[in-house]
Amino acid sequence: MTTSEPNWDLYRSFLAVMREGSLSGAARELGLTQPTVGRHIETLEQGLGLSLFTRSQAGLIATDDAHALRPHAQALASASTSLLRAASALGRGNGKIHGTVRVTASEVIGVEVLPTILARLRDAHPGITIELSVSNRVEDLLKGDADIAVRMQRPQQDVLIARHIGEIEVGFHAKRDYLERHGTPRDWQELEGHALIGIATDNAFTRKLRPKLAALDASAYALRSDSDLVHLAAIRAGLGIGFCQARLARRDASLVRVMPDLMSIQLDTWLAMHENLRANPACATAFTALSDGLLSYATDS
Repeated sequence: MTTSEPNWDLYRSFLAVMREGSLSGAARELGLTQPTVGRHIETLEQGLGLSLFTRSQAGLIATDDAHALRPHAQALASASTSLLRAASALGRGNGKIHGTVRVTASEVIGVEVLPTILARLRDAHPGITIELSVSNRVEDLLKGDADIAVRMQRPQQDVLIARHIGEIEVGFHAKRDYLERHGTPRDWQELEGHALIGIATDNAFTRKLRPKLAALDASAYALRSDSDLVHLAAIRAGLGIGFCQARLARRDASLVRVMPDLMSIQLDTWLAMHENLRANPACATAFTALSDGLLSYATDS
């Protein structure tokens, strides 16, 4: 191995090739030429003394060494973007709060709840730019994947600032005209005759529901998807009965709660931020705005 440390551009190209599976795909993603990306990979392999990819008819196949190095390269990428976000809040000296804040939230919260909160934040602080990552995957605040996270579970790391938002209730809902056509089920036996909207892949939420849903036949499901946004769109379209946040449904007069006494799941909701960002004005301001907005949503009756 050489004594010189490979620069960040080489790792950036490495990650792009890992994602795209080819030099041409990585070049398009990065806005570089294919020969440039190829030289980056060759230089990185020489610097590390490792073979990272093998060629095949399908493209470049990552070696075991490449897969082992990928998490470390991703950590560098997260640290790089985190540094740029922190730098965006420094050095202007005009007395106004400015900077970029990366927020991660679940699909429904990110799409249906946060935009209104972020609009108020933007009106009050036009110098703050929000990067919103919408995913049901939990991003690691300690690695710099995001600055602020809305989580449906209590954060475990001690170095995080955590604020309890409260419990957000989820239950069965359907569009009013669907129930007018098919009737409103009052118990589990009546529910069996309805089109259900469910989750495709087993996860913590479905495992919590398993005792309640065990009696339902698999053929009852008209649609399965791992996307909460797909569930919500299908409910709104009148496809069938599915899960929706109760407070969100109350905002839509066309949605009706179904079997509220028999199906109620509480999502314990938290807002978290790394304690190192406490002194970052943009992050601290965004954290307060998100906390106030989410508390208002969680307690809306």
